[in-house]
Amino acid sequence: MLKGIDPILSPELLATLRAMGHGDEIALVDGNYPGQEHARRLVRLDGHGLIPVLDAILSVMPIDDFVPAAIFRATVKQDRDALDPVHQEIIDCCGRHEPRRTVVPLLGPEFYPRVQAAHTVVQTSEPRLYGNVILRKGVIYP
Repeated sequence: MLKGIDPILSPELLATLRAMGHGDEIALVDGNYPGQEHARRLVRLDGHGLIPVLDAILSVMPIDDFVPAAIFRATVKQDRDALDPVHQEIIDCCGRHEPRRTVVPLLGPEFYPRVQAAHTVVQTSEPRLYGNVILRKGVIYP
């Protein structure tokens, strides 16, 4: 245990977040997502829902502010504008940590290749469908 560090952040996940560089992306996916098949690197956080994991990661990881968009979420099938409750919770959580950043919806053909190219995929036990988000790492300014 560490002071000030959310205990959801396992040693493996903390090492991964520290090793990522500016512009690297990390995908947080739900329990139904084919993480083993799509991940270059897979970190499993079984027993944890998406939102607590997202909150924990955003408590330590800066989001890229060099690009127009750095936070992305999955969509409900081909409906870019549909907001399931999990999507609203993603938007709310990201808004608490990164109030100037917008969560951009990506349709499956845009979203899935981006997950496959991500530095790391974090597999949660989130039971809700389409509970997936991608974060692009930023920098910590001197």
